[in-house]
Amino acid sequence: MARYTGADCKRCRREKQKLFLKGSKCESAKCPIEIRPYPPGEHGRGRTKDSEYLLQKREKQKAARIYGVLEKQFRGYYNEANRLQGKTGDNLLRILEIRLDNVVYRAGFAKSRDHARQLVRHGHITVNGRKTDIPSARVSVNDIIEVRDSSRSLTPFQVAAAEAGEKTVPAWLEAIPSKMRILIHSLPERQVIDTQVQEQLIVELYSK
Repeated sequence: MARYTGADCKRCRREKQKLFLKGSKCESAKCPIEIRPYPPGEHGRGRTKDSEYLLQKREKQKAARIYGVLEKQFRGYYNEANRLQGKTGDNLLRILEIRLDNVVYRAGFAKSRDHARQLVRHGHITVNGRKTDIPSARVSVNDIIEVRDSSRSLTPFQVAAAEAGEKTVPAWLEAIPSKMRILIHSLPERQVIDTQVQEQLIVELYSK
C-alpha cells in the first residue's frame, strides 16, 4: 500500500501550522514549527501572498495530511461526499472522521493517526468482535471497537490506559480505557469536528 515516507514535520511547516502528526513531540518545545515557523526550502521565508488556487490546493493538502490520506483516495472520498445529501464539505470531513484509524486516535488509544494506523494494520483492533486490519475501514453507529485481549498488555495500550482522561474525546464516541473499548454513539456533525480546515476551499478546488 502506497504511503508517505518523508519527514512529517516538514508537512506542518509547509502548512504553517501544527498538524499533530508526531504525537507528544507536537506539544513539546522540540516541535520544528516552534523553531522555524515558515515553509521549508531555500525561499521559505520570502514567499509572498498566495493565489486563490494555491490557497485551495494548500487546504486540500492540509486535510489529506492531517488524516494521512493520499491524493487518489482523497479524491475518491470527495466524489463520494459530493454524491451524498447535504453539504459536500461536511460530508467529506465526516467520511474522514469515521475512518477506523482516526477513531482509535480520537479515543486516545494512540499518540497520532499514524500510530493508530500502525496499531490497526498489526491486527490489534476488533470491530464488533471481528479483527479488522484495514485503517480506512469506516465505523457506524452502535459499533463497538476494542483492543484484542492478547494485545492489551502491550506498551501503547498500557500507556493509553494510564493517561486516560488527559485527552478530550469527541462527544460522538465514548472511550472506556479500563476495557480498551470505544462505543460509537452517532456520526459526527461538522460543529463537533475540531479539524482546522476550511473545507469550502477544497470543494471549490475540486469543483473547477
